[in-house]
Amino acid sequence: MSDNKQGQLVRTIGLTSAIILTISTVIGTGVFKKVAPMAAELQSPKLVLLAWFVAGLISLAGTLSNAEVGSMLADSGGEFVYFRKIYNRFFAFMFGWANFAVIRTSSIASIAYVFAQSLNNLVPLPNSSPELSAITFFSLHPFDNLGVKAVAITMIIFLTYFNHRGLKLGENLSRILTTTMVIVMLLIIVLGLTSSYGHWENFSINSVNYKSEEMTGSALFGAMALACLSAFWGYEGWNNLGYIGGEIKNPQKNLPWALTIGTLIIMALYLLMNFVYLYIMPIDDLISIHKNQNGIAAVSVVTMFLGKGGGLLISCLILVTTFNCVSSTILLSSRLFYAMSKDNMFFKSINYIHPKYNTPSKALALQAVWAILLVISGSFDQLTDMLIFAAFIFYGATTLGVFILRVKMPDAPRPYRVIGYPVVPAIFILFCIALIINTLISKPYEALIGTALMLTGLPFYFYWNKKG
Repeated sequence: MSDNKQGQLVRTIGLTSAIILTISTVIGTGVFKKVAPMAAELQSPKLVLLAWFVAGLISLAGTLSNAEVGSMLADSGGEFVYFRKIYNRFFAFMFGWANFAVIRTSSIASIAYVFAQSLNNLVPLPNSSPELSAITFFSLHPFDNLGVKAVAITMIIFLTYFNHRGLKLGENLSRILTTTMVIVMLLIIVLGLTSSYGHWENFSINSVNYKSEEMTGSALFGAMALACLSAFWGYEGWNNLGYIGGEIKNPQKNLPWALTIGTLIIMALYLLMNFVYLYIMPIDDLISIHKNQNGIAAVSVVTMFLGKGGGLLISCLILVTTFNCVSSTILLSSRLFYAMSKDNMFFKSINYIHPKYNTPSKALALQAVWAILLVISGSFDQLTDMLIFAAFIFYGATTLGVFILRVKMPDAPRPYRVIGYPVVPAIFILFCIALIINTLISKPYEALIGTALMLTGLPFYFYWNKKG
C-alpha cells in the first residue's frame, strides 16, 4: 500500500496516561508470587523487605538513566532509536531482534498463560487427553494443556485487535484497569495492616532454619543477589514506555517524569504489599507455600485474614493485573517493530500505519502471530530465562549511553538530567555487569542458548542492511 494511504502516529498521550502505562506494563505477577521464593532464599522477613527495596532502588537507577537518554532522543521505538544514534545500526538491530524473537513476545505469551492458569484455578477449563498431551514435536508438547493455551491465545488475539483499533482505546482500557488494580491493592494493604491476624513479632522472628552465623559476608551477598533477581522480575518492563516516544505529548519532559513517577509508585505498592504479607504470615508459612509449586503467596495471605471472599478478590486482582499487563505490552512493543521496519531493518510490510486508527496494525498482527506460536510451543518460560541476561546487556548499554552522550553531545539540550550523576548510572551499570557475569558462570547453557537465539538475526541483518 502506498504511503499516501497510510495514517500517522499521533501525539495523544499526556503525562498522566504515560504514568499509567508505565505502571500497567510493570505490575504483573511478581508482587503476588515472588515473596515465597525470596523467603525461602533469605529465611528472614527483614531481609526479604530489604531485597525488595534494593531491587527497587536498582530499577530506579536504571529508570533515571533511561529517562535522560529518552528526554534527548525520544521517538517511537525506544532503545532501538537510542542505540542507533549512540552506537550503530547493528547494535540497534540486535536489540530489536532479541525483543521480537524472545524478550517481548515471550513476555506476552507467558503473562497471557499466567492469566489463563489463574482463570483455570477459578473456573476449571477443559484439558487435553493424555494421548493428545503425549504428542511431541521437536521435543515440544503443542497439544498439552489445550484449554489454558486456548484462553491465552484468545486473549492475545482480542487484545491485539483492541489495540489495533486506536491508541486511545488501549490507553483508556489501561487507565480503567490500572485504577481498579491500584484501588484493590490499597484496600488489601489497609485491611491487612488493620487486621487482628497481623503480628509485629513476625518481623523479628526468622525461619527455624535461619543460621545467623552463616548469613554473613559472601553467603549473605549471594542470597541477597538471588532474592533481588526474583524481585527484579517484579520490576521488569519499566523501559517499555520509550517505545511510544513518538506518541507522547512533549516527550522531552513527559517521558522522563512518567518513568520516574511510575517507578516510585510501583516501589511503594510493592513494599507495602510485601509488608502486609510478612505482617500477616510468619516466614516459615511463606516458605512452605514456596514448596507447593501451585501455591500463590498473595492468595494464601489474603485468604487468611479475609476468608474465601478475600481469596476470590486477590485471584480476580491477579486476573486484572495480568490482563492489563498483556494489553499494555502488546500496545507498546509493537511500536518497536514498526520503528525497525521504518528504518529498513525489519520486514518491509511492517512499515505501515493504519489510515483510520493510526496504529502500526501490521506490526501488531505479526507480534501476535509469533506470541501465539510461543504459547502453543509452551517454551516461552525457558526462552525468557535464556535471554534474561541479554536484556541486561541492553539495559546497561542504555545507561552507558548517558556517559557517551555527555561526551559526544555535551551542549545538546537535556530536558532531564539523571539525579546523582555519575554515581547513579555507574551503580546500575555495575549491577548489569555483575548479573551478566553471574549468569555466564551459574547458567552457562542458558547464556549460550540465549546468545545463539540473538545470533539467528544475523542473516536477516545482512539481508536488510544490504537492501537498505
